[in-house]
Amino acid sequence: QAPLVESGGDLVHPGGSLRLSCSVSESVLDYYWIGWFRQAPGKEREGAACLMKDDLVAYYSDSVKGRFTISRDVSKPVVYLQMNSLKPEDTALYYCATDTTSGYGCYEGGVFEEDYWDDWGQGTQVTVSS
Repeated sequence: QAPLVESGGDLVHPGGSLRLSCSVSESVLDYYWIGWFRQAPGKEREGAACLMKDDLVAYYSDSVKGRFTISRDVSKPVVYLQMNSLKPEDTALYYCATDTTSGYGCYEGGVFEEDYWDDWGQGTQVTVSS
């Protein structure tokens, strides 16, 4: 079983909303951080949102702050990314990832240290277009 499996990507109009889901396998449940990254065509991958284990804190990049919300359902377990007020520049392949070994994957202010993220999903495509 893949450690992380994303779903929920779709084509949506500007201003619309979408919720992404990330199913988390038992092999990576003991993480320090779980987060969402994205990669737009021709651009480097960037962090969007991260959530500390036990929901202690969540951080967001400046580009999504106030519009995106990361949350989890411990009963499943699944991590979500609720995306509101979507813009064409949000178009990207969205990845779920975990930092299970270092604890240094994410910092206040939405700083993402990608080298510390250990496991990655295959991604789900989000396209924002009229």
